[in-house]
Amino acid sequence: MISVQVQSRKEIGKFHFPFGIPRLWCPPLTHYRPDGSLDTNRIASHLRHLSPYVKTYLIFGSTGDGWELSDGEMSELLDFLILQAEELDIRLLIGVLRPDADVARRRIIEIVGYLKQKCDTGDPEKAFSQCKICGFTVCAPKGRELSQSFIRQKLFEILDLGYPTALYQLPQVTENEIDTETFAYLADGFPNFYLFKDTSGKDNIILSKVDRRGIFMVRGMEGDYHRWYPAEPEGLYDGFLLSSANCFAPQLKRIMDLKDQGKHEEAELLSAKITRVVMDGLAQAGKLSFGNAFANSNKAFDHFFAYGKDALRMPPPMTHSGNTLPEEFLQYVGDLLEDEDLMPTEGYL
Repeated sequence: MISVQVQSRKEIGKFHFPFGIPRLWCPPLTHYRPDGSLDTNRIASHLRHLSPYVKTYLIFGSTGDGWELSDGEMSELLDFLILQAEELDIRLLIGVLRPDADVARRRIIEIVGYLKQKCDTGDPEKAFSQCKICGFTVCAPKGRELSQSFIRQKLFEILDLGYPTALYQLPQVTENEIDTETFAYLADGFPNFYLFKDTSGKDNIILSKVDRRGIFMVRGMEGDYHRWYPAEPEGLYDGFLLSSANCFAPQLKRIMDLKDQGKHEEAELLSAKITRVVMDGLAQAGKLSFGNAFANSNKAFDHFFAYGKDALRMPPPMTHSGNTLPEEFLQYVGDLLEDEDLMPTEGYL
């Protein structure tokens, strides 16, 4: 067995994804009970609902409160998600989102040590395989004033650990971007850098037509989905890693299928429908004084997919902040679904 530290991108892909890297990824929501504890039953139900459409999950992403969860909450949730991954045959990409890259690096080392102990092995590859883990995701260190040489060095130190890693372009949080030269430098130096997620909305890396070196490219910005897929022959993204996949995975998958089949007009119509709903929901969620818009909007939409037309009679979703989503916001989101004929008659719960 090839050591996890020296695998090529191709070998990483074959090892973790024998049927190919999935096109649709999701940063799953984290659900809470009224007392603020993790609602594992609710999380499990949501994952079962998604699993026919989504096989790969970025856990502890922004949508899953990755910037807010304590280390203790993350450890509890990781153990539970590993059990779910085994049951549902899904893969987990562990988000290690920290403003300080040195803290992120240390956290990766801690998690790998924990996984090896949990699986009673000294081999990280065996631990990853047993726990259905396909690597880690990190952002650039936070700071508007940081130079590319500093960003490059800090990401170098993380990638130099040798574990399968995805880089996450998130300037809305980091206040900077990984530029094309840094991308190319890290891609050339580290075959364990196998996936790149861009949520900037600028798409500078993909639009530069830089040699991808076999890195799987996913878009994280919402909207106009049909415009950004596929990679071949259009030179766009290989797929998507979207918060909206928590609620609209069947439609997002359908858009890609239609594009693959050459049914561009049909793909554009469906893309426009989902874009209207998602972007309107995000805009309204952005007006709330707590949490982040991605988590709040998707929790609201998911509330209706979980309970159907009875959603407004059920207790509102709890957020990590301790606030529940306001009834008027839920009503607004419900109206969006009704207007676009997306409201389920019955929920998955």
